[in-house]
Formats: sequence, structure tokens, C-alpha cells
Amino acid sequence: MRESKLWFWHITAAIAVVVLLGMHMGIMHVGEILSFVGIGAGDAVKSANVFHRSQQAFFMATYILLLGAALFHGFYGLRSMLFELSLSSGLEKAVSGICAVAGIGLFLYGSYAAIYVFRMKEVLP
Repeated sequence: MRESKLWFWHITAAIAVVVLLGMHMGIMHVGEILSFVGIGAGDAVKSANVFHRSQQAFFMATYILLLGAALFHGFYGLRSMLFELSLSSGLEKAVSGICAVAGIGLFLYGSYAAIYVFRMKEVLP
């Protein structure tokens, strides 16, 4: 039962990654086309544009959601592939623990960075 719930969240995370990454790619790489509606404007990787996007709650939230979905999907997928090697139960627990700690650590660090930039008042030199 536990594995089927994890698999459900793995598939849900994949759908979230497709949707959020699609939005991200659309805004970043189709900015000139979308600029007429005020979504994209100018060079997407210019520091002033990156900072401006990072100051918007919508982008901060989508960055954090994309980060969480991608990390869960990636680490659960890696865990599943390693389990296909017929590891001992002790090694499976260790792999699960390492994947969980790494995923949570990376999520906290990435979320901290997104929130920190969101709260900044100006671009640092």
C-alpha cells in the first residue's frame, strides 16, 4: 500500500514538473511573443529581469513547487532504479534514507534561496 501511494505521488510529481517546467520554458524562451500581454519582456537571463521575476510571489511559489516536484520525482525514480538491483533490506533502507535526506536538504536550501531573493529590496552589486 505504501509503495502504491509513493508511486501515485511520483506520477503526480511528473505531471507537475511537465506543467511547471512548460510554463517556465514558455515564459523564459517565448518571452518576446508573450511580451504583448505583459508576461515576458526582453532578455530572460538578464540580471534585472531575473531579479524582477524573483520579486513576484507567483514566480517564487512556482519555483518552489517545481523544485519540490522535480526533487521528489528524481529521487524516487533513482531509489526505484536502485531497488531493481535486488539490494538487501538494510541497503534498501539506507538508500531510502539517503534519498530522503538529500531531497529534503536540497529542497530546504532551494526554498531558502527563492524566499531570500523574493525578500530582497535591490540587486546586490
